[in-house]
Amino acid sequence: MWCRRLLCLLEVPGWLGGGSGHRSPWLPRDRRTGLAAAAHWHHTAPESLKCAWQLHGDHLELRYANTLMRFNFVWLRDHCRSASCYNTKTNQRSLDTASVDLAIKPKAVRVDETTLFLTWPDGHVTRYGLEWLVKNSYEGQKQQVMHPRMLWNAEIYRQAQVPSVDCRSFLETDEGLKEFLQNFLLYGIAFVENVSPTKEDTEILAERISLIRETIYGRMWYLTSDFSRGDTAYTKLALDRHTDTTYFQEPCGIQVFHCLKHEGTGGRTLLVDGFYAAQQVLQQAPEHFELLSKVPLKHEYMENVGGCHNHMIGVGPVLNVYPWNNELYLIRYNNYDRAVINTVPYDVVHRWYAAHRTLTAELRRPENELWVKLKPGKALFVDNWRVLHGREAFTGYRQLCGCYLTRDDVLNTARLLGLQA
Repeated sequence: MWCRRLLCLLEVPGWLGGGSGHRSPWLPRDRRTGLAAAAHWHHTAPESLKCAWQLHGDHLELRYANTLMRFNFVWLRDHCRSASCYNTKTNQRSLDTASVDLAIKPKAVRVDETTLFLTWPDGHVTRYGLEWLVKNSYEGQKQQVMHPRMLWNAEIYRQAQVPSVDCRSFLETDEGLKEFLQNFLLYGIAFVENVSPTKEDTEILAERISLIRETIYGRMWYLTSDFSRGDTAYTKLALDRHTDTTYFQEPCGIQVFHCLKHEGTGGRTLLVDGFYAAQQVLQQAPEHFELLSKVPLKHEYMENVGGCHNHMIGVGPVLNVYPWNNELYLIRYNNYDRAVINTVPYDVVHRWYAAHRTLTAELRRPENELWVKLKPGKALFVDNWRVLHGREAFTGYRQLCGCYLTRDDVLNTARLLGLQA
């Protein structure tokens, strides 16, 4: 695709089209700025199309590995990895970014088969590997995803036959831990079997991959139907699909559930891949997806039960996407805790309700519902930024324990095991 696009660009010498859809003058721009740049592509070798570059008034244009990239001169100076600019032992920048001249331009440019060399007006030389530039360029990032995943409905998940991981393998081997995390990253849920049905053993399990996030519910919590907290979860009633802690400014990243005891009927756990549902909305009604990703809402939690006094407010859109590649990374969906809508003007709010209805319809499709019966010894980890959970009503005594995990630490563990996270 890029090769065809570049051929088109080279056939139209007056204009250069960008990946963002903008068009900007090519040669006239250089003449206005007075930069003594060549008016043609420079190649690394005669007749070579593997790598070529061209200077413009405020940026270097580089074509390599079928990717057309633009690098601002200040960016190129700021990201220098020389010993005086970057500490390779700490992987931290040493250069004072504020000291870089905002009008800086390279004095000389050279590119060989693997490396870009820039000489700056003060004689400092910056070297960049071409593969590093592709990986770290804006254009390269737009073609990548931050977190590879498998979107699923109930049938897709069942057909995948995602295995549970044995508790001993999970706790004692890197292979078992890596298998678990790979499943979790791909599907947003993962199970560990043969866990001793105690809160203490569940805590040990959770700490294997992350620090436990202490919240207003404590560090490790018990969940029963005693209504000890001002929350519907502490009843025997059915719970519709939702994500937790939408009323936090940063919702908890991962939730751990372990059923320790149930003497009664019902109580199955409902799981729905929110990203799968959002993808259906994007394909069928992109204007609704866009509205849900841009309109900020408040979610609120208030309780005054016993010794628990809390008033939490979190603000954010239902769908949260990275702006450079439109990758969805967080869904904030909880109809129980959504506060008064007072952040949306009257001429937008009706369209928002229509968009919300479209997403809700997808989330409630029976084919998207994965029902799981939790039992003692089977711990469930849920990506609270992606997978919605709920439950059916139940009878009898039912006790769960669990906790929230810090997302950063789970992803850190995954990366240390060589996974993309």
